[in-house]
Amino acid sequence: MIELPDLVAGGLAAGTLSALALGGGVLRLRRQQTRQRAEIAALRTRLDGSLRAFTAEVEHLAAQRVPAAARHVAHPHLAVPGPLQPLTVGTPLGIALENVLLALQSEVAAQRTRVDAAAQAGMRGAVREIQAALYRLQDALRGLQQRYDDPELAQTLFRLDHENEQSLRRAQVAAVVCGAWVGLAREESHLVDAVTGGQARLAGYQRVRVHNHLEAGTALVSHAVEPVAIIVAELLDNALRHSSPDTDVVVSLEHVHHGVCVTVDDAGLGMTRDERDRAQRLVAGDDLILLTDLGDPPRMGLAAIGRLTRQFDLGVDVSSASPYGGVRAVLRVHSHLLSHLDPADRPPAASAPRTTRRAVPDRPAPAHAYGTEAGVPEAPPGHHEPEDAEGLPQRRRRTRTAAAPPPTPTRRPARRPEEAAASLGALQSGTAAARAQNAAGNTAADDIDPTDNEGGTDR
Repeated sequence: MIELPDLVAGGLAAGTLSALALGGGVLRLRRQQTRQRAEIAALRTRLDGSLRAFTAEVEHLAAQRVPAAARHVAHPHLAVPGPLQPLTVGTPLGIALENVLLALQSEVAAQRTRVDAAAQAGMRGAVREIQAALYRLQDALRGLQQRYDDPELAQTLFRLDHENEQSLRRAQVAAVVCGAWVGLAREESHLVDAVTGGQARLAGYQRVRVHNHLEAGTALVSHAVEPVAIIVAELLDNALRHSSPDTDVVVSLEHVHHGVCVTVDDAGLGMTRDERDRAQRLVAGDDLILLTDLGDPPRMGLAAIGRLTRQFDLGVDVSSASPYGGVRAVLRVHSHLLSHLDPADRPPAASAPRTTRRAVPDRPAPAHAYGTEAGVPEAPPGHHEPEDAEGLPQRRRRTRTAAAPPPTPTRRPARRPEEAAASLGALQSGTAAARAQNAAGNTAADDIDPTDNEGGTDR
């Protein structure tokens, strides 16, 4: 039989052990709670840091990256800043932020195109009305020229007609840039007539020297006549504007392997590499043309060339310098755009320069601007050798010099007003035949087909 003191001792021992076990559990629980509190505090600190970093990243996106991405749409040379934390790149957050910028740029580009298309449509309508009014004025001036034969009045009418022709050219260029068609197709025409027709639309046309080395009868198909005249006029306008008024602009018409080249050389200041690259992109016609990209006020000449080269399969290159120190612009007319007219049945205009190409088929053509002989330096573009008694050009041997001087543009003396007026009258009368060919497309507003005006392609 167990005695009472033993039971008490056993109970006390058991209670002590239980208390010790319970105290150890409580201590472990408290330590665990302390660790959990520390982990929670660390997680909260990390969460707060991530939240602050995310907030800063979003604020950087809104304040810096989004405006830069929007500007990049219009000005691709501007850089778009990256995220604040480089480690964000490639993470889900970084990818999401990049997708935001891409979606923004896509929408901005679409809205710019839509707004510019609306602006171009409005300008097309306004230019169409201006063209119709200028055509009516041209018809009125032409009627006055035929009615009165007073020399002084005729000179005044010729000057007014020439001013009207320049206004028509500017309106036509604006219409082409805005996607309008160039007009109704003209008849097949001599290529040299298209070149001189473009020359006649310019102020300062007297400074242009055209050297025709084409085979007699070289012509353009009907739908290429007006585009070639517009392109030549714009190339000549750039050359005249950016060169000294006492220098000439030299135009050479040459046969090449796949067609004909019209080369325009000026003696201006030239262009920087960036300007030349931008001009080449415009005349190539591969990029989308927006009015907002053409400056204020818009410079539409090169943009119009770009639309026409793409639309009519022509080629223009302005990437090389002229031997005269300025810019060389080359218009390439491919063979499928060329035709042939019998010069006896349909001769070129009286003001068009006669070809220097010999008609004798079994003798080699004379060496001209691009031909050389041993010991004979190259002649400048448009240079002609003297003719012998039979009318055939002959080469003159020159003594070899230590260094041939670079070609220099011809400096012309000032023209008297009487001479300028007489020259203008001769040019206007010489281009009258070309105008008659285009009478269907250049009469009153009723002759302008609105569907044709919408026929341009947007690039």
